[in-house]
Amino acid sequence: MATIAVIGAGSVGATTAYAIIASNLVEEIVLIDINRPRAEGEALDLGDSTAFTTPTRVFAGDYADCQNADLVIFAAGAGQRPGESRLALAEKNHAVLRDVLAQLMPYWRGGLLLIVSNPVDLLTYAAVKITGLEPSRVLGSGTILDSARFRYALSTYTGVDARNIHAYVIGEHGDSAVPLWSRVRVAGIPLDEFCRQKGIAPPDREAVTTAVRQAAYRIIERKGATYYAIGLGIRRICEAILKDQKSVLTVSGLLAGQYGFSDLSFSLPTVVGKNGRGIALELPLVAEELAALRHSAGILKAAQERLGYR
Repeated sequence: MATIAVIGAGSVGATTAYAIIASNLVEEIVLIDINRPRAEGEALDLGDSTAFTTPTRVFAGDYADCQNADLVIFAAGAGQRPGESRLALAEKNHAVLRDVLAQLMPYWRGGLLLIVSNPVDLLTYAAVKITGLEPSRVLGSGTILDSARFRYALSTYTGVDARNIHAYVIGEHGDSAVPLWSRVRVAGIPLDEFCRQKGIAPPDREAVTTAVRQAAYRIIERKGATYYAIGLGIRRICEAILKDQKSVLTVSGLLAGQYGFSDLSFSLPTVVGKNGRGIALELPLVAEELAALRHSAGILKAAQERLGYR
């Protein structure tokens, strides 16, 4: 029986649980939140939905209930406020992560840890250092959402189903995210060649890059938080893990020399399956993309050091 524990029953945690239930991925979901009544209310509401899916036990629990969890999802902590960057959340959410892990680890017997809260790259790195887990067992949701936004923007422009567009965003899940324009393929065809065949001008790269990087700010300004797309993105990661699909997803994790970086966590296209993070792929990059990735890595390294990781 597969069990997922979701720590943090706010908008992202609850939406993630809903997406997982609707996908019939597990038999049991435990919700944990510092606000126990909130977790209980979400569990009751989500439990009612299982009459329309396959049987899933959903309940509000404690850390002891995580002992047999195949996957623990960390979605606790503060969310972005309008105009606030993800990195601005580093200190407060790092403190929350340390507190949660101190309570979780005495009970949890093993499995995978998926970090969702922001700044996700820093918290993914910190989780490896705090727990001492094998780096393959700790992954962050990373730039799965940035990559989805990139593909959606290109889908809208080209008029082609986003599922037929390969396009990755790597580096930080944040203001320095790096869209890999040189690797975009539409039905296997390089983007500029596809546009030539269709008789349209290539998209404005600067405008699309800015839109991808600023998407969360626009949403938060209008509705206060983002949760639908990331909830489905987390569900996609869970599916790859629980079904051992060995899918290539832009998740965040501790690097092992890719592009010359180590002792740092950010997103690269990575093979994801039942054992967590497999090989992180080094795609051929043009000079401009490599420079942007180095810039992104520098921002994350400096933020790591501010948290005391040197």
